[in-house]
Amino acid sequence: MYTNSAYWHQTRLDFKDKKHPIFIGSCGTYRLYTIKKLPTHRPRGRLDYQLLYVASGKAHFYFDGKEEIVSAGNMVLYRPKEEQRYYYYGADHPEVYWVHFTGNNVKNILRKYGIADGVHVIYSGVSMEYKHLYMNMIEELQLRKEDYEELLVYYFMQLLILLHRQILVKPHKKNPMIMDDMAQAVDYFRMHYNKQINIEKYAASKNISVSWFIQNFKQYTNTTPAQYIQNLRLSNAKSLLETTNYNVTEISNLVRYENPLYFSRFFRKQFGASPSQFRKQLRQNEENQMTEPEKK
Repeated sequence: MYTNSAYWHQTRLDFKDKKHPIFIGSCGTYRLYTIKKLPTHRPRGRLDYQLLYVASGKAHFYFDGKEEIVSAGNMVLYRPKEEQRYYYYGADHPEVYWVHFTGNNVKNILRKYGIADGVHVIYSGVSMEYKHLYMNMIEELQLRKEDYEELLVYYFMQLLILLHRQILVKPHKKNPMIMDDMAQAVDYFRMHYNKQINIEKYAASKNISVSWFIQNFKQYTNTTPAQYIQNLRLSNAKSLLETTNYNVTEISNLVRYENPLYFSRFFRKQFGASPSQFRKQLRQNEENQMTEPEKK
């Protein structure tokens, strides 16, 4: 399992904020690979709101005692004092991002961005932009630089705007059969990103034209199949840099970049630093966090 999370003032206690229109309390992500089951049950809910994004695989949620399996490309919203009961299973390969938020105007803000009262599951489509915004919030909460609380709200509002745009997509563009086909494609690419993937052959195997497939895939994920696969490779390379001691060449090969120079170029374009620089910065940040109490 991979997990990365951060909390305001490093406390896991939930709270209700009445001073700000909206305030971010915590944020994090889970990716399950080997753990069989990760359950969460809060019978009395929390004092704040929670917005979860299922980026890959699927997760099992319960609303009013009824199970609903939520697949990649959806977000789930819990409101204050609502029972929270959900399960992640390793066999489903879930990758989930979450953020807890509170404030004195949250209900109106959610309404403004198309999230009606009582709605729990919101179709979002699969997009690397969502992941980037969640990761930006995690980083801001971890580093706590100047004005980070304001920047957290800025990132969260971007998330709501992107979600609102997806909500406004005309209903006929959300054909359930097409969505299911695209969800299968996303799952296939996620499972085989580190192998040679031919978009034309994949479309042919589904008896659909390449142009039709690319058009609908882009509508579903906000990116082309080739870009999505590249983003998967870079995202997983980033995780390997964070969690392993493999060198850059080894990681390049693991995520299917045969040329380490091409890999470094694409990585820098995506994350603003070369793989080596990224790992160095990460270790420096970890060292700074470990020594911070001593400085105080």
